[in-house]
Order: sequence, then C-alpha cells, then structure tokens
Amino acid sequence: MMRLIVLVFTTILFYTTVAAQENSPYSRYGLGDLSPNHNIITRGMGGIAAGYTDFQSINFINPATYGNLGYVEPEVVRTNPSYQRSTIFDFGAEIDSRTLKSISPASKYTSNNLSISYMQLGFPIKIKKANRKGLFFGASFGLKPVSKINYKIAKIQKLSGIDSLGTIFEGSGGLNEVNTGAGIRYKNLSLGFNFGYSFGKKDYSTKLTFLNDTVHYYASNSSTKTNFGGTFLNAGLQYEIKLKRRAVIVLGAYGSLKQTLKGSQDIERQTITTDANGNDVKIDSIFKNNIKGDIIRPSTYGVGFTFRDSSGHWLFGADYEATQWQDYRFYGQPDLVANNWKIRAGIEYYPASYNTNTKKYFNFVHYRFGFNFGPDYIKVNNNLPEYGFTFGAGFPLKLRRGYFETQSSLLNTAIEIGSRGDKKSNLRENTVRISFGLSLSDLWFRTQKYY
Repeated sequence: MMRLIVLVFTTILFYTTVAAQENSPYSRYGLGDLSPNHNIITRGMGGIAAGYTDFQSINFINPATYGNLGYVEPEVVRTNPSYQRSTIFDFGAEIDSRTLKSISPASKYTSNNLSISYMQLGFPIKIKKANRKGLFFGASFGLKPVSKINYKIAKIQKLSGIDSLGTIFEGSGGLNEVNTGAGIRYKNLSLGFNFGYSFGKKDYSTKLTFLNDTVHYYASNSSTKTNFGGTFLNAGLQYEIKLKRRAVIVLGAYGSLKQTLKGSQDIERQTITTDANGNDVKIDSIFKNNIKGDIIRPSTYGVGFTFRDSSGHWLFGADYEATQWQDYRFYGQPDLVANNWKIRAGIEYYPASYNTNTKKYFNFVHYRFGFNFGPDYIKVNNNLPEYGFTFGAGFPLKLRRGYFETQSSLLNTAIEIGSRGDKKSNLRENTVRISFGLSLSDLWFRTQKYY
C-alpha cells in the first residue's frame, strides 16, 4: 500500500509538471473556470452528492458521510467488538478536451489538458464504548483544485487615425483547497463538517501594440498579479430511512458559508519595445506593490436524496445546488457573474448478488449514468446554459482475497460530455472529460498482537 501511494504521488508531481494547460476565455471572469468538485464515482452519476454515501470512497462534498467511514452494523458490534472499517486513500485525475466555436468571426479552437482532480484520505475513529451505544466517527483530509484561470486571447481592430491596434489578453492562476473534516453517525442520522484553507492567485495582463506604417508607437504591457487566501467552513447532514425488504432512502443536505479571502496585489504598467530576437524590452514602468484587499467567495447549498432498492442492484439519486454569485467581489468590484443553480440526477446498477460466482467478473462492475443542467455562473450579455451527460464504471481490481488479506482496491472511471452556451451565444464551449481514480483501502493504525 505505501509503495503504491509513493508511486501515485510521484506520478502526480510528474503530470503536474508536464500537463498542458487549457485555454478558456470564460476563465477570465469571477474565480475562473470551476473544476469538477465531486469524486469520480459521483461524476459518473451526474455529480449527485447530497444523499450519496459509500464505504469504499470519500464523498467530500457532504462531510456527513465521514461518520459512515467508521459505521459498523449493530449486530457486528455485538458479535465482534474489535471489527473496524478500512482507511481509504482516494484520488482522481482527468483529461479534458475543450472545443471553442465562435460565430462571429467564424473560428474553432481545441485544447487538451491533463490535471489532478483531488487527493483525499479518510479513516474511521474507533471508540469501543461509543460504538456500543450507536455512535460512530470518521475523519478525512485532502487537497483539491477549485478553479483554474488560463487564457490567451488576441484581438486586432482598426482605429481612426492610427491604423490598427493589436491586443493580447492573457491570464493564469486559480484557487485550491486543503481541507480536514470529521463526521459522526448516531443511529440513522449523520452530521459532519469540513474546515480548511483556500489559496490561489489571479494574474492577468493586457498588451497593446499599435500597427502603423508611418508613425512608430511604443507598445504597452499592463499587468496585475494577485495572491489570496483564507479559511473556509462547510457542513452537511444525512438521514437514512430504512424501508421494507432492506430498501433504503438517504436524504442529504450540505452548505458552505460566504468566505472572505485576503489578497495582496502588485500592479505594473510598462512601455516596451521589441529587440531583434523578438523579445520584449522595457523602456519605462510604474508600479505599486502589496495592495491589500478582499475577495468574497459566495455561499453554496445543496439538497438531494438517493434510493437503493431491496435487491441492492439499483441506486437512483438527484440533487439541487445553488450558489449566490451576486455576492462575489474582487477588491470591492463585481464581475460578469450571476446567481446560478444546477440539477443533477444519476443511476447506478450493480449486477452481482451475494452468491454470484467470482468467475463472472463483469457482474461485479458498478455501471453508472447521469446528467446535469443549469445556467453557468458566468453571465456575458446573456445567461449561458450549461448541461452535461455522464456515464462511468467502477472496476474491482481483485475479487478473490486470502483469509488474512485486508486490502481492497477499486478503479473508477467517468466520461462527461458537456456544453456551455447555445446557438444564441457567440462563443460556445464543448467539453469531453475523461476521469479516472483509485480507491485504495486497508486496515491502518492497528496494534499488532502476538500469541
């Protein structure tokens, strides 16, 4: 297990270095292009999270599920008090291909990107006296990206008396989170929270070049670089309703408070020229450093449910999520953003039963489908409708285990096909995202005994 984790971290560092960067003009607004914030399992089901829980993965959207990391059925507690759930190391990565289509002028651009989706460790907290009374605990910590900023846009326009003006808009950055959380389950009710630190940067520049045959004008480069960070808190709850014949409904809700990020900003304005090698040479500049300010990240809430049938083969779920983006401010200034909502729905099918022969491998695969839709939080002229269709699968990496073997590994995959904008939008963005992840579980923190 430890060797595999070391390999994973090495691979992550390598891919972080060599990964290409996507180019999305929409990432210049707000906090940038929002990253998918769900684990790979729920991405295959449209992104449902409020009522979803699973002992082989970590649902960090609703921290109430952390209590289920340590949950053991009451009859097991009575017959085997030393039994405990496994610790889970869950991580994901994604490859996405974006195609931008412009109506006026008619053009098309495609970019590809490889990035890390999240790294999360979840573990049960075993307290025998509390477990016997029906109290179960779990905790988690990890790291994930929240948004990405990466764009480079060139524009040429004619100006009266000057001839032409070339403009290059360029930006980079994004927001990330490091989080830790805990959850508790008592009977059918689960509660949990995440606490952590958000950090990121937003760098953008505008370069102006005058194109004139008779009069020479120096070019200019205006850049603004901002680093910001701050603590955050979100919480969630779930309630399990047991129906006849072992069917189960789980109701869930989660939410995050409005967050204030403290920023430090450097502004520079340059007059530049170009040398014989095509490099920019600074002629003159003015700058102002370490300007303090606040970035307001809005609050979010979500509600939903899942239903698992009595056979254990089928799971259905749906979520509603809303974010108050009109509260967003960057150094006191609003942006082209608006309140948005999203509806998610998904289904999972698991063919195997308790007596299924392990030679029939594909009966032990989890098959998932889903969709989501709602307006994007970026509002340029008009609302941008956003929708996606998803499907995925969870593949067990080993069906047979030895008597003393405690490890369990699951390979999860998801494919998301989405679109931002419609025929009324001058710039439409289509995305195909392939996500894959591993859920690795084993018994950690055990006291060894010799007889």
